[in-house]
Amino acid sequence: MTRDFSTVDQTREALAETGYLASDAIATTVFLAAALGRPILVEGPAGVGKTALAKAMAAATERALIRLQCYEGVDEARALYEWNHAKQLLRITAERDADWEHVRTDVFGEDFLLERPLLKAVRSTDPVVLLVDELDKADEEMEGLLLELLSDFQVTIPELGTIEARHRPLVVVTSNATRELSEALRRRCLFLHIDYPSADLEQQIVQLHAPGLGDATRDALVRVVRALREGNLRKPPSVSETVDWARTLLSLGADELEPAFVEATLGVLLKHQEDIESARTALKL
Repeated sequence: MTRDFSTVDQTREALAETGYLASDAIATTVFLAAALGRPILVEGPAGVGKTALAKAMAAATERALIRLQCYEGVDEARALYEWNHAKQLLRITAERDADWEHVRTDVFGEDFLLERPLLKAVRSTDPVVLLVDELDKADEEMEGLLLELLSDFQVTIPELGTIEARHRPLVVVTSNATRELSEALRRRCLFLHIDYPSADLEQQIVQLHAPGLGDATRDALVRVVRALREGNLRKPPSVSETVDWARTLLSLGADELEPAFVEATLGVLLKHQEDIESARTALKL
């Protein structure tokens, strides 16, 4: 049994129950996506909660999450479907004396079809959330493959015809904006840009996920992270890394951000040595 988003406020509360604190813009866009039956294109820097939003939507609506992780070279066979060629060959060999038209119809049937995430979402017997993650890492051909699904919630398989979604999925497409996505894809989606949260919201996120920190320590931790993001870093710390750093404080039993602690744990926040060196200089460690 799935749940629906009934109002913007209820959407915000439902997401919060899963541990995702949504801004007004996020809660409004998620509600409208569900109400209008439209996909969401979510852009923003890495680590601001784009993937986490799709996971929260799935948890809040009690839907299964189907995820297509994009990468360079992902194609129809990995995203939509492919035929089980080994099984087809065995069937053809076993029926080599049969009429070819009969065999051809047989081997391009359901028994030989391998579902990939997009087809699985369309054919699901229950409502789902479909996450197409980091689409900007895939080739432009991948965008073309998505257009029919994003506009009509259906896919076409030449041998089987057009397959319409049994239940319209909630679709989230994420991008880190490393390349420009096509206007055709953008037209089919509601657009949502997620940036690093405000200081107040980030403190609320830390409080939710690391509740043992004192107010002053939490405030200092968030201020340091935000100061580092303003520097010229190769990979600025994400919100999840802010939470990890807060949990590191608790794990080590630290009560405040002493210079020795900060220097020893910069690897929790920063993932490149040159960024750690820059942070040491900026923080005068």
